[in-house]
Amino acid sequence: MRKLLNDPADLVKESLAGLAAAHGDLLRYDAAAQFVARVDAPRQGKVALISGGGSGHEPMHGGFVGLGMLDAACPGEVFTSPVPDQMLAATKAVDGGAGVVHIVKNYTGDVMNFKMAAEDAADEGITVESVLIDDDVAVQDSLYTAGRRGVGATVLAEKLAGASAERGDDVATVAGIARRVDDQARSFGIALSSCTPPAAGKPIFDLPEGEMEIGIGIHGEPGRRRAPLGTLNEIAELLVDAVVSDLKPDSGTKVLPFVNGMGGTPQIELYALYGEVDRLLRARGLEPIRRLIGSYITSLEMAGASLTLLALDDELTELWDAPVHTPALRWGA
Repeated sequence: MRKLLNDPADLVKESLAGLAAAHGDLLRYDAAAQFVARVDAPRQGKVALISGGGSGHEPMHGGFVGLGMLDAACPGEVFTSPVPDQMLAATKAVDGGAGVVHIVKNYTGDVMNFKMAAEDAADEGITVESVLIDDDVAVQDSLYTAGRRGVGATVLAEKLAGASAERGDDVATVAGIARRVDDQARSFGIALSSCTPPAAGKPIFDLPEGEMEIGIGIHGEPGRRRAPLGTLNEIAELLVDAVVSDLKPDSGTKVLPFVNGMGGTPQIELYALYGEVDRLLRARGLEPIRRLIGSYITSLEMAGASLTLLALDDELTELWDAPVHTPALRWGA
């Protein structure tokens, strides 16, 4: 294992401290309660947006704290859910009196712990709406979930619901935007390598030379099957077929394709992949009018990519274009 670290047990805390040192104009790190929050939170009268999950998927979630996205993020240890106390502390810290929306990826630990935190917050008089993200079409159940996993649509939901909250929508409306994103988005990913959690010191799985894992999750969990490593064209076809066949958008639908790197894939390859995805979507009668390309929801140093496809409407397009200013995503602000 070759990684930049001191003690693996300290890596998450050291990373969060570094994030706050680099972006102190946007967020603050509460080391005692173990969360990061907008530096200007709580904002009175604004719905607050919180997400979280295991670390190792950076920049998600801490990199999306700021104007137009999250008010707070709760990081667990690598590939491990945060605990309810973290989520409750973050909820109380950013509640501005208008309610709080929890965006929860469909992993058993996240679902259970966010549910407990929401119940505790309700006992303290805070209105909490929880939104479950389960956009991965690769498998119905996995080692970590009952039902579909929550993956790339999480990033899109945080951006779009964050814009909704920023424009002053109420808590039901903000949660409704996030649920609409989950309903209108599908994701599918492939891996070209495994990844090595720092505490384990060895790869999660062995992927022989010349093979790829199809339908992987973001924790290195296995997918549908293994196959010989395909060409760029073949991989793009595989990704597009998987999401389009499940989403079933009408011809002429305006879409946002999100081509995501898993942590070890260079940008040159992601843009090459996007070009093929764009071509294939247009050949199917779909119209990519917005897009996102980059490594935004990763699995440590895993090589590979995922495709998330979101069917847009006028309101979602307007919310996508709204200003955002976070460490990892920013435009118009």
